[in-house]
Amino acid sequence: MASDGARKQFWKRSTSKVPGSIQHVYGAQHPPFDPLLHSTSVPKVPTTPLKAKKVSTFQEFESNTSDAWDAGEDDDELLAMAAESLNTDVVMETAHRVLRDHSQRRGQAALPERLASELEPEPEPEPGLELPTAPSGDLRLVKSVSESHTSCAAESASDTVPLQRSQSLPHSATVTLGGTSDPSTLGSSVLSEREASRLDKFRQLLAGPNTDLEELRKLSWSGIPKPVRPMTWKLLSGYLPANVDRRPATLQRKQKEYFAFIEHYYDSRNDEVHQDTYRQIHIDIPRMSPEALILQPKVTEIFERILFIWAIRHPASGYVQGINDLVTPFFVVFICEHIEEEDMDTADVSSVPAEVLRNIEADTYWCVSKLLDGIQDNYTFAQPGIQVKVKLLEELVSRIDESVHRHLDQHEVRYLQFAFRWMNNLLMRELPLRCTIRLWDTYQSEPDGFSHFHMYVCAAFLVRWRKEILEERDFQELLLFLQNLPTAHWGDEDVSLLLAEAYRLKFAFADAPNHYKK
Repeated sequence: MASDGARKQFWKRSTSKVPGSIQHVYGAQHPPFDPLLHSTSVPKVPTTPLKAKKVSTFQEFESNTSDAWDAGEDDDELLAMAAESLNTDVVMETAHRVLRDHSQRRGQAALPERLASELEPEPEPEPGLELPTAPSGDLRLVKSVSESHTSCAAESASDTVPLQRSQSLPHSATVTLGGTSDPSTLGSSVLSEREASRLDKFRQLLAGPNTDLEELRKLSWSGIPKPVRPMTWKLLSGYLPANVDRRPATLQRKQKEYFAFIEHYYDSRNDEVHQDTYRQIHIDIPRMSPEALILQPKVTEIFERILFIWAIRHPASGYVQGINDLVTPFFVVFICEHIEEEDMDTADVSSVPAEVLRNIEADTYWCVSKLLDGIQDNYTFAQPGIQVKVKLLEELVSRIDESVHRHLDQHEVRYLQFAFRWMNNLLMRELPLRCTIRLWDTYQSEPDGFSHFHMYVCAAFLVRWRKEILEERDFQELLLFLQNLPTAHWGDEDVSLLLAEAYRLKFAFADAPNHYKK
């Protein structure tokens, strides 16, 4: 009798939570449970005990649930243990073992299916069909199975295929997008799509009957795609008109005008009045970079003609060292439209037809002239434009980074000793050619980019090397570092960061000149 009483007492329905107990889930697919609308619901237990109430048995409990307890072969073991006086530890250990064995069998049975699903693409669901969801029972069962197995994984050495928590999620959630699992590949794909989109915007803007130059400047500020850079530079520099119908006639007229200058002036290069100018040009060109491009005979002749004609037609300044460097970016951008080499530094012009070279020479001359018209005071007598810009640079750096300014002053390093070349050559001697071209994309998009915005770029460029400058404790070492900055590895991203910082400085100081001074 004692054992019968114990058995009845053990299987008596209690209010405690039992793994696998039926709990209604409220959500989008499960409306709130209404006992008045569901006749199969469990009636409320009366407050007063009834003598005729039938005690629920384990068989009734088993028939109302479908979960990890349906192990089949474990029934006899559970019934036998129920006849004994069990404590909480024994019950929990048995429950963990049953759940672990059950999850192991499920994992082994699902392994071939998982392997097949990874090798084959997942079929698209038909319209009107819903994805399989978790059973409408207690969703905590899935979590409890995963957690119980995780907690017991270290105890059992026979667990070869554990049940993953991700198995409770839809299979499609674990499939990588587009079959691409490499983040770098995905990033490059997104980047190429963005570049293609920007290129389409440029082409649509340039193909219109009247190009909106203001919109073109906005697009060009963050860089110009290589295929449309030649035409964009010609428009932004003011060489070509915005009206697309007038461009061919303008090109033809300007090219004809340039070669009329050649016929009229170039033969005078050996005259006594001009021979010093020509000799200096002839000396400076081989010192330019990139050497692989400049030292080609055809390129050398083109540069000599461009620089000599400009010097003759601008007697107020004449030729000044530094002007020669400003020819290279325009020439390289225009020549790359007709060659296949990706590396601008090693472009070979021998395959370019002579007529095309003549047109490129004329286009380069007029674009350089437009550029120099805005900064000509940099190259007149005593170069007053550069003197003023270097002084403004010194005052600006003293405001934005007093430590760097004081460090240079303590070691008697003067800004003219390193920043003069920055202004004279527009940082062309400090940056690789590819970075200079990217820099000029923004310069031509900014109002007074070469004459005004360049000063803020130089300030950001100097502060960029703050750590290295403060580490140097000697005048000679400081000056050598500032004249040979390590930028050979720089790319478009470095230039973009530099330009962003320069724009921030311009926004803070350009319209408030009193901020320069303490």
